[in-house]
Amino acid sequence: MPPELPAAGDLWRTDQLLASGLNSRAIARLVQGAALVRLRRGCYARGHWWRGLNATARRRQLISAHALGTLTTSTGGFAYSHVSGASLRGLQLWNADNRVHFTQQGRPSGISHGREVVAHTRLLSSREICYIDGLPCTSLERTVIDCCLMFTVPQAVILVDHAARIGADLGLLRTQCSVLVGRNGVVTLRRALELADPRSESAGESRTRELLHRLGIAPPELQFRVPTPFGEYRLDFAWPERKVALEFDGKSKYFDYQPTGDVLFAERRREKALMEQGWTFLRIEWKDLFNEVEFKYRVLRAFRNGAAADASPIRRFRVG
Repeated sequence: MPPELPAAGDLWRTDQLLASGLNSRAIARLVQGAALVRLRRGCYARGHWWRGLNATARRRQLISAHALGTLTTSTGGFAYSHVSGASLRGLQLWNADNRVHFTQQGRPSGISHGREVVAHTRLLSSREICYIDGLPCTSLERTVIDCCLMFTVPQAVILVDHAARIGADLGLLRTQCSVLVGRNGVVTLRRALELADPRSESAGESRTRELLHRLGIAPPELQFRVPTPFGEYRLDFAWPERKVALEFDGKSKYFDYQPTGDVLFAERRREKALMEQGWTFLRIEWKDLFNEVEFKYRVLRAFRNGAAADASPIRRFRVG
């Protein structure tokens, strides 16, 4: 008869599994059969529960696994930071690693934390530490700075936009940025703060806006409202002088809150009403953001089809 996991819980330390009646051989068999997933040294998760989590939830659970796995060995004195701090706060991350990051005052001990853990050394003030779900975490602004110093510009813009949307102090971030001159990554932080706009409502919109800027296309109006006979509609991006709209289509936009059929019907009616008023629509998805040349010329074609032609939408021509 195959070994059985405890009925309660989805995350366990090795000693908890042993206390439930399993032995090392049984644990190995459960891992081999995928009923159990080893998340880190000394910590395991129920297989079907783990496989049902999305990337964001998995990153957060890896932090919980670290906290649980080190509960009997850690002396405290650290705070989850960088990507882990962002995950605990629910900040939008794109293309970020799944390693657990924490910051402590002293140098990391000689004992290896494992490849899945990154220990940073820095003195944190009391204002830079708080608790989220009982776990020590760097403050919102400290988390943003730490992440941006190790991110690319697109990653940083996505993070800063979301942080600004939930209340990050952009003035404090700019002040902190000014004293980091010469640090690796400070140029990325500065660029992200220059581009920050809390009106971007998703990672895809932030990524699109960063690409538009980098390709030299004049900045659009965000969340632009247009009245129609069917009511007022809001556009992700709009160049109203040309009546050109760019919409970012992400799965969550359609499937999170309303039945698919109702949402798609409303979108078609919305688009038809706006097209009857002379608007040109350009719809893009995540995959379109990785073919920058095609993306640029799709936008340019939309401009040519726009109603107005008296203002140039291009500041400069560059693909990069």
